[in-house]
Amino acid sequence: MKHFLAHCRRFVEAQSAPLTHGIRSLAKDASGVSAVEFALLLPVMVTLYLGTVEISQGIAADRKVSLTARTVADLVSQVSSINNTDMTNSLGATATVMAPYSSAKLQVTVSSVKIDANGNATIDWSDTLNSSARAKGSSVTLPNALKVANSYLIWSEVTYSYTLTIGYLISGTLNLKDQIYMRPRLSDAVARTSS
Repeated sequence: MKHFLAHCRRFVEAQSAPLTHGIRSLAKDASGVSAVEFALLLPVMVTLYLGTVEISQGIAADRKVSLTARTVADLVSQVSSINNTDMTNSLGATATVMAPYSSAKLQVTVSSVKIDANGNATIDWSDTLNSSARAKGSSVTLPNALKVANSYLIWSEVTYSYTLTIGYLISGTLNLKDQIYMRPRLSDAVARTSS
């Protein structure tokens, strides 16, 4: 009986040797690991790349909006009076500042704000591109630091409807906006004339 059990044990070991050898060689085989890892990481890498592109483009567009607001206020505040042609040219310069983004989605409003002796601010005149001008005499809420009695400010407001380039992570339109106040440089106020 002992001989029979020993013979059976040798037979089972001989039969299981190829199976354990196959499992060991499969565990050591690394030829497909790179392909599996790449397949698992590809969606993450694509999402990171497209997200980076979208965020970069959005930040660039937002920066252009800020530059546009500053440019319009700067152009208007450098004169003692501005006529229709000069205003059209100043507002038209926004297309160059916004490039390569389309100026069709751009709304620009530039206004002269009058601050009386009591610190009350009202619109003296207002012009716009692709928007509605502010009504003359309408009230304006200013930061306290800008409420200098008997003075004027040039107020530039810019809004831009930015549509994402890819729309992979975020879809829809982002409304980017900025505003800036500047004091007139050559005179106390910038007069608005028609000719």
